[in-house]
Amino acid sequence: MLVLYMLHTSETGVLRFNEIRRLMTDCSQKMLSQTLKNLEQSHLVHRDVYPEVPPRVEYSLTETGKSLMPALTALIAWGKEHFNEVVTD
Repeated sequence: MLVLYMLHTSETGVLRFNEIRRLMTDCSQKMLSQTLKNLEQSHLVHRDVYPEVPPRVEYSLTETGKSLMPALTALIAWGKEHFNEVVTD
């Protein structure tokens, strides 16, 4: 969900792998790579590879991914509103 939300809230709607990695400091490179691959296979994220040296890879939301965002943002809003009720020490 975090990757989808970051793509949704980015200024351009497009992020490169290292940009996402910088934003997700607690996620390993391997886990982020797997997550992006799964999101791509689920048709939520689009991966663009540019034939450059070194290769440039950009990620963006697909139309299906964009259609998920109202539900995701509602869930995030609910979580913020009820955080203290849900999280226990």
